[in-house]
Amino acid sequence: MLDTLLPILIFAALAVAVIGAGRRVRLWRQGRPARVALLQGLAAMPRRYLVDLHHVVGRDKVMSNTHVATAGGFVAAAVLMILVHGLGLAEGVLGWLLLAASGCMFVGSLFVARRRRNPPARLSRGPWMRLPKSLMAFSLGVFAVTLPSVGLLPEGFLEGSGGWLLALVLAAVVTWGLGEMVFGMTWGGPMKHAFAGALHLAFHRRPERFGGGRSTGLKALDLDDPEAPLGVEKPADFTWNQLLGFDACVQCGRCEAMCPAFAAGQPLNPKKLIQDMVVGMAGGSDAAYAGSPYPGKPVGEHQGSPHGPIVARDGKALVDAETLWSCTTCRACVEECPMMIEHVDAIVDMRRFLTLEHGNTPNKGAEVLDNLIATDNPGGFDPGARMHWAADLELPLMADRGAAEVLLWLGDGAYDMRNQRTLRALVKVLRAAGVDFAVLGNEERDSGDVARRLGDEATFQSLAKRNIATLARYRFARIVTCDPHSFHVLGNEYGELGGDYEVRHHSTYIAELFEAGRLHFKPWKGGGVTYHDPCYLGRYNGEYEAPRNVLKALGIEVAEMERSGFRSRCCGGGGGAPITDIPGERRIPDMRMNDVRETGAELVAVGCPQCTAMLEGVVDGGAEVRDIAELVADALAEAPQATGGGATQTQRPQAVEVV
Repeated sequence: MLDTLLPILIFAALAVAVIGAGRRVRLWRQGRPARVALLQGLAAMPRRYLVDLHHVVGRDKVMSNTHVATAGGFVAAAVLMILVHGLGLAEGVLGWLLLAASGCMFVGSLFVARRRRNPPARLSRGPWMRLPKSLMAFSLGVFAVTLPSVGLLPEGFLEGSGGWLLALVLAAVVTWGLGEMVFGMTWGGPMKHAFAGALHLAFHRRPERFGGGRSTGLKALDLDDPEAPLGVEKPADFTWNQLLGFDACVQCGRCEAMCPAFAAGQPLNPKKLIQDMVVGMAGGSDAAYAGSPYPGKPVGEHQGSPHGPIVARDGKALVDAETLWSCTTCRACVEECPMMIEHVDAIVDMRRFLTLEHGNTPNKGAEVLDNLIATDNPGGFDPGARMHWAADLELPLMADRGAAEVLLWLGDGAYDMRNQRTLRALVKVLRAAGVDFAVLGNEERDSGDVARRLGDEATFQSLAKRNIATLARYRFARIVTCDPHSFHVLGNEYGELGGDYEVRHHSTYIAELFEAGRLHFKPWKGGGVTYHDPCYLGRYNGEYEAPRNVLKALGIEVAEMERSGFRSRCCGGGGGAPITDIPGERRIPDMRMNDVRETGAELVAVGCPQCTAMLEGVVDGGAEVRDIAELVADALAEAPQATGGGATQTQRPQAVEVV
């Protein structure tokens, strides 16, 4: 009986799955066109799955092993089941391999069941709670029906009245497993992520991320094309491979657990946001969502359609505007996502529409953007006052020099009294190292970072193109800045507009100067120190070691916070968040200073003017906040003298030849 039923069940399930796949593809193809390397992507998919995806999954060793056993067992069992029971190729080793694959899958399903017994709050429930049972049904059913094929049970054990009943039970179990594992992959349910996820890895909008690469710069809008949409108004305005990426979400909640806005009780949950985009792509409401809601916003009150607005000015829509404006663009969600979904890209795309089409930027957003247009800086300060803080420093100007080894990019911290102390310290360090540097002075404009994160792509591109034109007049080997936001924009986002530069964060450059013997320090005499990783230096640009190496060179042993490195908690200062100022239950910088307090450190070292401002703004923070440049400037010592004469032991190298 099973010899007849199994091929029918297997090929019926496959046929329905193929129909579902076509339906799923049609949903994705509602999005705008996107160029992908079709064959190259498909060929790269296995490596991206086995290496890049599992690099993220592997951070949780238990779940990594569980996923290898369950997913690997399923893929092998599904292929072998078609060969053994679908095509009747049970001879030889295939049947035994099928037993091994289904057994491996069953072991993995036991771990899934244990995790789902009392799941952490970040995991979605609902249909996901049936997944362990479905995994077991598939693996046990396939294992049982394969036993006669390899001779472990007699061929006739399913004959007779009792055998027929057992055969029907086994067929029902296999049907249950096939329904979830195969049918569900393309029609919806927990296994949908497997089908969508595999294709998402093949056709990812940022293929540079794979193979150990990094891709974090926002993609420019074509403002010269009157047909190009200014941001994303409706789900169909996303590119088709973005919609595919949303469908790949496994609802594991890792993004939710790392999101600073969610932890602060602001109305953002990156997992819920991605699921809302899936709802909009297919049409319907969020009533079936079974995970954590946006803080303060109940589930079931939002709905949408592929060609309906994502954010409504009146009436119901998929997402409230304040959800989008809560994001600090810290990329913690992207860094943690095992499916490598690009949450921040989607949020900024939606912000662009609100800003460019409706001018709907909350609180001080509109004022800041107006200031950038009128004065080239977000504070609205007199552009001619950019160098007032350095009146006594006699800084060399590029306009006078024409060329220098280093172009020191001041950033708009030049207008802030607190950051002026950091800039003065950095100038002192550069002069102590004999660096040939110059500044643009009043020719420098805002890098455009805050305009771009607030969605004003037009103002960003205007600022960027004028800065690029200014920089083209001079010769320099590299740009150095103490602002990770300027560092990121200049190094990763100007290139698309014609400005390709070698850019260094000041901590990286100071570390290089020390390694070259151009800086010497007095022993550290202070107390305990911890270090806060800026998001735009760490997660955006992968620089974690240089700041720590500088602190080590000063003789400081860093007391690491629990959330440090790639899992550092955001200070709350990125993405224009202090400007849009969406209220929550608590403040993000307060949480970060609590992290500092737990280390017992008396001082927190930082490498970003926005981090400095946010952390120093915490009432009763309990620890002093100082930039790395300030610590280095205070520790500067004279170079040691050679024993036989007046020359120093290490000679400063000559400035590099600029081209």
